[in-house]
Amino acid sequence: MTVTGKVFLIGSGPGDPDLMTMRAIRMLQEADVIVYDRLVSEEILALVPEGADMVPVGKAPKHHTVPQDRINKILAERALAGQTVARLKGGDPMIFGRGSEEAAYLEARGIEVAYCPGISAAQGMAASTGVPLTHRGLATGVRYVTGHMAADRTLNLNWDSLADIDTTLVVYMGASSISEIALRLMRAGMPSSLPVLAVSSVTTPRETRLVSSLGQIGVDAQSAELETPVLFVIGRVVSLYQSQAIPDEILQTMAIAGE
Repeated sequence: MTVTGKVFLIGSGPGDPDLMTMRAIRMLQEADVIVYDRLVSEEILALVPEGADMVPVGKAPKHHTVPQDRINKILAERALAGQTVARLKGGDPMIFGRGSEEAAYLEARGIEVAYCPGISAAQGMAASTGVPLTHRGLATGVRYVTGHMAADRTLNLNWDSLADIDTTLVVYMGASSISEIALRLMRAGMPSSLPVLAVSSVTTPRETRLVSSLGQIGVDAQSAELETPVLFVIGRVVSLYQSQAIPDEILQTMAIAGE
């Protein structure tokens, strides 16, 4: 009788191993095989138990070395062979991580799936930089959006809805499209002076930060040549960032908008 294994969908967090949960560590220790994404940091991969089979399935922008269909099949094949599979993802598997898609594929084949949430990149950014996602008088809510569409399709977001000065907007996977995103938001009514914080490789030793404005972020991000992954935080909360001077015109806009 063949015993079917199981799959753990694990969020490894934004990169710092100290931000992983105890549940994530336990699941890693139980796994026979680790199927991991490109965005899982080297520091976290160092925690994988000796002897575990490592299967990289990373995707880079416009270069998917392992298509999603193939990733689904790898997970199923390993589990049906009786192995315990750790599907290790950056951030949280349920926030732009395609975790629910993989779970649906596995469960349709009778494979047990267990989840482990991870600290999101946005939460890691807030802890690392001190920029909150919400703040009384500056932001009453926060929205996460993707800056990259499947199959490289044209971005088709609800720009009028996103252009809300009272909401912090966090853009994932937007390094190649931030100029278009900024332009669309300004056309929808957001001020060009609204501050933007770009953070590359958040919470890792390679973290890089850039403060700009909505009208300038496309040029500044390109000039800075930030390494992916890059998270963009758009909103008045960026005015609270203390480690780099905020231009006077941005601060003046924040004071007026906060009245």
